[in-house]
Amino acid sequence: MGAAASTLLSSLAGAPIAPAEAAVVVAHPDDETIGIGGQLRHLPGIAMLHVTDGAPRGLEDARLYGHVTWQDYAAARQRELVAAMEAAGIPAAALLCLGVPDQQACRRLAAVTRALAAQFAARGTRLALTHPYEGGHPDHDATGFTVHAARRLLQRQGAAAPAIAEMAFYHLGPDGPVLQRFPADEASPEIVLMLDEADWETKRRMLACHETQRRTLAPFTDRVERFRRAPAYDFARLPNGGRVHYDAYPWGLTAAEWPGLVAAAVAELELDPPPWP
Repeated sequence: MGAAASTLLSSLAGAPIAPAEAAVVVAHPDDETIGIGGQLRHLPGIAMLHVTDGAPRGLEDARLYGHVTWQDYAAARQRELVAAMEAAGIPAAALLCLGVPDQQACRRLAAVTRALAAQFAARGTRLALTHPYEGGHPDHDATGFTVHAARRLLQRQGAAAPAIAEMAFYHLGPDGPVLQRFPADEASPEIVLMLDEADWETKRRMLACHETQRRTLAPFTDRVERFRRAPAYDFARLPNGGRVHYDAYPWGLTAAEWPGLVAAAVAELELDPPPWP
């Protein structure tokens, strides 16, 4: 196992752990490659949980990539994911998709929370690596919320709950989108890993496997991967100082809707309001 990857998990968990005790929990097929692709070949046994199937039910994206139905598009994205994971030495058996439609995770916060809590308990997950709450994509923020809420649900039940860490994706900065960096308004220290030639070549092959997302992934060329322990977010407040990237796109959510969806999920799950420690 690569020394940096081995140290990474233990540093983020706050105690020595094995890769099999960690799970990458992301919104879409390809998010795992952006966030931690350069480390995966050193992490045998790590679990990969995807909340959505990567296929919006509106057919614009499917047709753009030559698919007639969303089912065909979802199947293509799953094939791409399996190929990318094979490039990193992660077997298909390590993959689990919750099957939520792309762009609809924010409408299923309570159900996804319960599903993740069950997976963490069954797997003995001690560390979950996921999205920061940053207003980049609504599915990203929804996934981050559900990981934090699942941890809180397990704690309320008196069960073991994983530590939560984050990978860098994208958010809206003062001058436009900022890629592969964390928002500057959170105080958690970063772990910054520079990819060596072998790890970068593996990540490039993984990125190339996601053929339908080639245009979307083209700007993600930073050879650095960034990680941090997750801060305690107040999910009832908009992230990133109110700068929400997804408001400019038809991605299934507006910023104005988000606080109400969080409040409804918190009430349904009978959790105390965030922020959660």
